[in-house]
Parts: sequence; structure tokens; C-alpha cells
Amino acid sequence: MRIAPALIWNLEGDAVEALDARLLPLLQAIATTASLAAAVVECRISYRAAWGLLREYQRKLGEPLVLLERGRGASLTPSGERLLGAERAAARRVARILPGLAAEIGSVPRKEGRAGPQRLRLAASHDLVLAALADEMAAAPEFGLELSFMGSLHALKEFAEGRVDVAGFHAPVAGRVDWDRSPMLHGLRPRRDRLIRFVDRDQGLILPHGNPAHVKTFRDIAGRRLRFVNRQRGSGTRLLIEQLIARERIDAADIIGYGNEEFTHRAVAATVASGGADAGFGLRAAAAEHRLGFVPLVRERYFLAVRANAVGKERVARLIDALRSPMFARIARRFAGYKADAAGSIVGVDAIGGAEAA
Repeated sequence: MRIAPALIWNLEGDAVEALDARLLPLLQAIATTASLAAAVVECRISYRAAWGLLREYQRKLGEPLVLLERGRGASLTPSGERLLGAERAAARRVARILPGLAAEIGSVPRKEGRAGPQRLRLAASHDLVLAALADEMAAAPEFGLELSFMGSLHALKEFAEGRVDVAGFHAPVAGRVDWDRSPMLHGLRPRRDRLIRFVDRDQGLILPHGNPAHVKTFRDIAGRRLRFVNRQRGSGTRLLIEQLIARERIDAADIIGYGNEEFTHRAVAATVASGGADAGFGLRAAAAEHRLGFVPLVRERYFLAVRANAVGKERVARLIDALRSPMFARIARRFAGYKADAAGSIVGVDAIGGAEAA
């Protein structure tokens, strides 16, 4: 058992009041993502709770900590930056003296050769089932999964350059049009690499409950002057959006809010649910979580890229075993629009070619 110190910040006035433990992680997430909707996903609190927390501390401190601007996301005010900076400085000081504190309370140094398992580094496009799997595996320290969400193209670049062991990305397998999959093939090598089947999932238009504007296509969004919330450039979902509007012969400039970007499917759904946009594009499961309307446009397959010579090694084998387990099947069934029948299957890079989903 290890004892570690923790920082507690207090508001001192007529009485001493501990700072809400959710506030500083929320400020850190906003500083990182430049989006309140994305920050609430990272912090695992509701959009309403985060908004209420920021309003509460604006009242208590007499000035805002976060600036929210339509079309420009969220940013810390000077007061927010000072508070977060103080937290970081204090954390650094604690880290410097931590070894001494541990010695004073009698902790026993770990013996040589008893280091924990080497972690499997996974960079991946945002996915609800993958996030749930990571949460499940966090309870099994022997698994050692280190997950970072980013755009598909960024994840594949990290993989190609050897900075991660596995890259998660997605490509269409069914829909209304033919798809250009070449961006996903860049950086993968048929002889060097293999793909692990993860899930199939539905993507489409995310709309207010009941779809009051009767939207079916991007042309409806443009023609009816509805406010749209986009995904960030470099994400696999942004590539799908770009191909869809190109095939509908729509100029991006004709879509109001096309430049407003969010970094996760949940953030897009949260923006629509909060009234910040009239439409978005993302996963059926994200729409279902907020009881929003959904118009399916694309069926896609999510893959995990791995080096061929790593497939049989312990870290990757543990991941494959997890994907083939009843535990993973139960996780996938919790989310609307997902199918995980072939999870854990090993296929070649040519599987991105677009065979119809099984």
C-alpha cells in the first residue's frame, strides 16, 4: 500500500470552503481541448453540471474563469490561467518532495525486476466502445493499456513513425456513395502491418429530438440555413463529412457553422443537445445517449493497426483476447449502432478495401 499526498485548495472568506474537486480538472481539459463540450466528455461530467460549476465560481470569485464564444470554442480567462498555473506549480513542488515524504512514512522501494507490465500504447480515433473498454481494463493493472484519442490520420502517423504500438481508425464499408479510402492507407505497409477487427458502427446526422426540421441530407442543412457543428480536421469523421458534401455538390461555405469544430462524437451530440447547433455528424450511439434524432448515412468498420511481428506478443495478445471475450461483447451491446461479431479477427491491410459489413 502506498500513501501519496494530495493538493486541496480552499476559498477563504468569512468561512473556509474547499474548492470543488471537479473545477481544476475541468479547467485543464478546457485549456487542452478549447471546447467545453469536449472537456465535459474528458472529465466525465454533464454539460449542465460543468456550466453550473463555472457559473457558481464566477459568482463566488467575482470574475469568470472561462470565456465561451460562439464559433470560437472555450478558453481560460486570465483568472482561470492564474488558478490553473498555481495548481501546476504546486503539483511540481509536491512531486519534487514526494520521494522524501514516502521515505518518512516507511514505504518500501520496489525491488529490481518487479516493475509493472510494459504498457501497450494505443493512439486512436474517438470511439465510445473503445473508451468503455479502456475503462474496463483500467481495473486490470496487468493489462497496461495507454489510450490517447486523436484524429485517425494523426493516429496512423504516430503508428507509422513508431511512437505507438497500435493505431485505431475507421473506414466506410457501406453507405450511399463510393468512398475514397486512400488517406487511411497512407503509412500502412501490407507486409509489415496487420489489422485487428474492432467494431462496425453507424454514423450519420445528429439532430434535435424528433428531427423537427425533417433533415435527411447535408443539402437540407445548407438549404434550410441550419447551424452545423463539425468534427476537427484530420479526423476520420471529418473526411467522411468532406466526401459527403462533395458528392452532394455542396460548398462548405454554404453550411453555417462548418468551421465550428469539436473533438469527439459525444461533444458534437452535447452541442446539439444544448442548443448550440441544429445539426452535427457522428455516431448513432452518441445521439442515443442524448435522446437525439439520427439519420444514418454511413456504415463503417473500425480497425486497430498493429505490426505483424507483434500479433503474437504478450501485450497485443492480451488485447486480442479481450476483444474476443464475452466481456467485450457485453460492452459493445450497450451502445446503439454497434456490431462486434468479428472483434479480434486478424486481417491484412487490404481489408480496408471496402467489403460489405458482415
